[in-house]
Amino acid sequence: MIGMNSIEIHMTLEERISSAFRMDEETWLRHANPWSVWTRLTALPLLVAAFWSREWLGWWAIIPVTLAVLWTYLNPRIFKRPESTDSWASRSVLGERVWLNRDRIPVPEHHRRVPVILNLIAATGTVPIVWGVYRLEVWPLFPGFAMVYLGKLWYLDRMVWLYQDMKETPEYRDWLY
Repeated sequence: MIGMNSIEIHMTLEERISSAFRMDEETWLRHANPWSVWTRLTALPLLVAAFWSREWLGWWAIIPVTLAVLWTYLNPRIFKRPESTDSWASRSVLGERVWLNRDRIPVPEHHRRVPVILNLIAATGTVPIVWGVYRLEVWPLFPGFAMVYLGKLWYLDRMVWLYQDMKETPEYRDWLY
């Protein structure tokens, strides 16, 4: 919490990430397109390859790194709104939005702990990935990618379940079409 003119501001880590990516209503709707969800999974391998390219590109590796970061930023923006949000991928994004809003509209107790654990699993997977990229060793990438994607995809599945449980909430009712 940060004190600011006697007003306390509290943002979850997820809200900070969303804010950094400037995810407004339109961006979230576009990100609910299944193409956005599935192609977003390419961001990590692209970033790894871009940082790995320093070995043969030297400082020119900044170009693929910049392109990979740009892809990560643009991905939720370049796809059109989905014709329907009734797919697993779309509902995972809707659930993420519900999760981000959990301080304002509480989620059921059985949804409060597991997403945090799954995000920790995914985050822990970045440790061997960073180590492998730093040392230019391939073997740490495999368990790292496995942890990141296991944590992330299981988290997304939990978000589908969360949205299913919260879809009748007035603020979320119109999201499913």
